[in-house]
Amino acid sequence: MEAMESRRWWALAVLCMGAFLSPLDFFIVNVALPAIKSSLNASEGGLQLVIAGYGAAYAVLVVTGGRLGDIYGRKRIFLSGMAMFTLTSGICAMAGDIRVLITARIVQGLSAALLAPQVLSTIRVIFPVKEQPLAMGIFGSVFGLAAIGGQLLGGMLIEAGIFGWTWQSVFMINIPVGVVTGIVGMYILKENRPPVRQRLDIPGMLLITLTLGLFIYPVIMGREAHWPLWVYGCLSASVVAGLCFVYTERYMLQRGKAPLIHLPLFRDRHFVTGLAIIYLYNHTAAFFLVYPYYLQHELHCDVLSAGLAVLPYAAGFFTGPLISPLLARRMSVYIVSLGQGLLAMGFVLVVTGLWHSPEPGGVVQAGLFFAGIGHGIVMPSMMRIILSEVAVSVAGQAAGIVSTAIQVGSVMGVALLGTLFFALLDAYPAPAAVSITLGILAVLEVVGLLLVITLKSSSKQKIIYGQS
Repeated sequence: MEAMESRRWWALAVLCMGAFLSPLDFFIVNVALPAIKSSLNASEGGLQLVIAGYGAAYAVLVVTGGRLGDIYGRKRIFLSGMAMFTLTSGICAMAGDIRVLITARIVQGLSAALLAPQVLSTIRVIFPVKEQPLAMGIFGSVFGLAAIGGQLLGGMLIEAGIFGWTWQSVFMINIPVGVVTGIVGMYILKENRPPVRQRLDIPGMLLITLTLGLFIYPVIMGREAHWPLWVYGCLSASVVAGLCFVYTERYMLQRGKAPLIHLPLFRDRHFVTGLAIIYLYNHTAAFFLVYPYYLQHELHCDVLSAGLAVLPYAAGFFTGPLISPLLARRMSVYIVSLGQGLLAMGFVLVVTGLWHSPEPGGVVQAGLFFAGIGHGIVMPSMMRIILSEVAVSVAGQAAGIVSTAIQVGSVMGVALLGTLFFALLDAYPAPAAVSITLGILAVLEVVGLLLVITLKSSSKQKIIYGQS
């Protein structure tokens, strides 16, 4: 029995390495863009695709990645994704042309889409209910460390210039981590899959890829292209493709076949409300665009100084998931309200501090710390609450849907609030532009806080999602 418990926690360590690499590679590349531009003679549009190609492929294919784990086995898909991620990291580092780098980044995003849902669904499957808060808390800390620490780590690697590398080092760092994780994972992780092999829903996979692709790509690229007509055409086509997807999935379900997404999941207000909270919460991704931009372009901080300036947020983000299991025992779903309240309060303190002085002082640092704690509490708590009642047979699908809500929320936050921020910079002083943007983020967290009340009442309903 003790050996089984020990194996679970070793498995979590392996899974967390996958959880670490996926967000790390999204954020760490930001600081390398100037060096990439100089080295590869890249245009502004090309640089944007280095970031957007990864994020779009990740978001578009993550639902399919979750379903592949349900069908072919979560260990197999996790290790396949890790191998592909490691290989494409090497290709990225050796790219001598911006087009090669963009292509490799898209494939790298696809591999991250295979990794991410296996982490969440495997935690749901291998840990008993009483241990899930701690497991999700550790996952949240690792995710937060990667997301917040990515820019600092990237700055340190570029400054160090190991082996004469500049931007290449932000990709090379993935290779030893990926190799070790893959080898250890082969021995530590146990395979789990349904006893009856199901077939992959190819029409559903193609339609949801088309739906999300037609939605996410124009949202990412629209601001840079000044919102031309094709953006609205793609968004309209996305709605049509989405309706076709729903019809196809209903047809599959009625015929007794296994759909890509088990639509009865969306009949439960508990699940849908949880997705709405996660979607709004992940608009905070705009903070990682707005605040570093303010530090580097308005206060003229170097890359390393800008990374160090977000350390209070990083410290809070790392701490939040570790204390959330203790709080969850007493507060139930209301722990999410606490986290969102801390996030809102933290952003208000940052706004207050910048209103008095454009230089970040003690009030701003305190605000960043409180916001980081709130950020770290909400994510693992919401994932645990949403996935805890989902049957094992559809855990991969549910994890894929949750991961999609995270990615779409992040994309929309950066696209919409980023557009607002840059528009405000043209009309107001930079501290005011930052303050207004973060103020809107605080309001969104308050809206999410109110939704938690609905989440509490809807949790009394239960739907059988499948056979456990």
